[in-house]
Amino acid sequence: MTELIAVNAALTPGRDLYLSLRRRDGTLRLVLRDQHPHHPDPDTLALCEVRRRRALWLLSAVVDDWGGDWGLRAAQAPDAGVTSWVVLPQ
Repeated sequence: MTELIAVNAALTPGRDLYLSLRRRDGTLRLVLRDQHPHHPDPDTLALCEVRRRRALWLLSAVVDDWGGDWGLRAAQAPDAGVTSWVVLPQ
């Protein structure tokens, strides 16, 4: 959880983060939404996603080791930013 928070906070300094942590049906789910501005240029958007995924290498390794899943996507309207999630089996 701290890895995800630290990376997202570094990518959106001075902006709010929204965090949800839930345990249900044998899984632990963590969802974090930041307020990273949208990139209308496709090349800039792709570069930003590569940078974000590279910054989360430690999270990726831990989640893979535990047999979980993680990812990110643009936040759904009316929210702005990026939603990152982690799902870990119990």
